[in-house]
Amino acid sequence: MDEQTAGPSDRHQSINAQSPTPARRPRRRWLLWGTIVLVILLILFAVLRTHGSHSGKSRKNGAAGDTQPVAVATVHTGDMPVILQLIGTVVPVTNVTITPRVDGHILDVYYQEGQHVKKGDELELIDPRPYEAILAQYKGTLAADRAQLEKARVDNARYQKLIRQNSTSAMTARDQEFTVQQLEGTVKFDEANVHNAELNVMYCHIIAPVDGRVGIRVLDKGNYVSAGQSGGLTILTQMEPISVIFTVPQNQIGPVADRLREVQELPVEAWNSDNTQKIATGTVKALDSQIDTSTGTVRMRGIFANEDERLFPNEFVNARLLVNTLHNVLIVPGNALQTGPDGQFLYVVQPDMTVKDLPVKVGETDDSNAVILSGVKAGDRVVTDGVSHLRPGQKISIPDTSAPTTQNAAAEAKTAETHHRHSNGQQSTDAAKRGNDPSAADVTGNH
Repeated sequence: MDEQTAGPSDRHQSINAQSPTPARRPRRRWLLWGTIVLVILLILFAVLRTHGSHSGKSRKNGAAGDTQPVAVATVHTGDMPVILQLIGTVVPVTNVTITPRVDGHILDVYYQEGQHVKKGDELELIDPRPYEAILAQYKGTLAADRAQLEKARVDNARYQKLIRQNSTSAMTARDQEFTVQQLEGTVKFDEANVHNAELNVMYCHIIAPVDGRVGIRVLDKGNYVSAGQSGGLTILTQMEPISVIFTVPQNQIGPVADRLREVQELPVEAWNSDNTQKIATGTVKALDSQIDTSTGTVRMRGIFANEDERLFPNEFVNARLLVNTLHNVLIVPGNALQTGPDGQFLYVVQPDMTVKDLPVKVGETDDSNAVILSGVKAGDRVVTDGVSHLRPGQKISIPDTSAPTTQNAAAEAKTAETHHRHSNGQQSTDAAKRGNDPSAADVTGNH
């Protein structure tokens, strides 16, 4: 049956079958709203709980971080040495390579390696016998030529007497004069040969030219050497005094030169390569004559007595040159200086135990102190440690430096009391539970 032929009753039954009843519709709506409200309440509870825990932590952190413990130092006046820290090398004042000046075999060696010798001490002997033979030959020739010269002079005197008596010809007398002059030249030549032979004999005896220390020898006894041999026989180094060559930057030459002209010499210290231990103290008297264009520095030589021979040739050292001493200047510890966008500043403690950042103008500095030209005054307290979390206006606390001593004394007293209680049969844990430990209270109070 189609829709057109259907009766009213049939259409009513169809409508009722397709739509829910009015009683079920409100019930579903209330269930839906109840679920939504419950979810919202759960979300609000979770949010409020999380916020409350964070707020509690923030309040605790804020209470703990309101006051920042720091270490302080007082700005004071004093003397500030102006010291240049430079790099240097130990260089002997005199360093001699002992080389042979004649050829021959080494007959003997008179020194031990590393031995200290004096100027004029004989070090080695080269076989002198060939040169002594040549010397004897030249001396014989010289003696013969001197005899001929004396005979020629006697003959010349005789001819000069005869020429005045017209008993001989003038040409003969003149020839005799020339003979005398010729023999005089021959004698001088022989004397020069003798002198040269004497030098060769002397050169066979190798003598120390200065006081110093002999190094490792190159050739042993029995070896043949030649004059001017490469490498020499050994090296003789003067150890006392000794020098340190160090370089000064060209922008520091002006103050150093001015001070050097004023006082004639400057004190200098030599420290080891780690810059942890002073080795010796010396003086500087002169600058080099020119600047090294490759490094932009000028050399200076410091002279050290080196009586204990702590400075060794070619050793690398750190030189500390005292240029000047500034008197009655404001001094602060170097670790108190801070650097910000506007330059260097100090955290200065105010009367209300807060800090204020004050810009300062800094002069000379060294490893531990700095000179303040302006910005603070003597007596101001500046923060030296604990500045990483500071800000202007921050409340600070300054720990009592005597607290560790008191704490140690209290700990010792607590230990003694604990031993006493053990001896009476009491347990230290009972005293801890009752909280009647006066020493612990003292320690807490000191904190």
